[in-house]
Amino acid sequence: MKFIHRLGYYLGGFAIGLIILMFFLNGKDASCDYGPNARTTKNISSKPFTYSGEAADFIKDNTFDSLTVVNLLKYGSVDFSKSKTTLDSCKVYHIDNTYKEKDIELTVQNCDSLATILKIDYIND
Repeated sequence: MKFIHRLGYYLGGFAIGLIILMFFLNGKDASCDYGPNARTTKNISSKPFTYSGEAADFIKDNTFDSLTVVNLLKYGSVDFSKSKTTLDSCKVYHIDNTYKEKDIELTVQNCDSLATILKIDYIND
């Protein structure tokens, strides 16, 4: 069999496979979060969360709304060097993000069924 025929069969099978995958995955909330940062932020943002007193005061003083905090968590960058990931019960993560051209750091305690925002503060460089 000539190379061009083999290539044709390969591309035909590949196209059929793509169509079948599109049929099965259409409408599903499939995502490819393979990196540690993406997995951590997805895990935290998928849980219900509460605020500590200090975080609630910061939100009230700076007129943040809950959607802003959710977006800061979801699209933030986890600083694993400052995080305490070796704890047995609830791990504590430091998430850095930017809001209105100011750097913000969130400290989040991630338990099995609940995420608690312990602290939100501006980063002073």
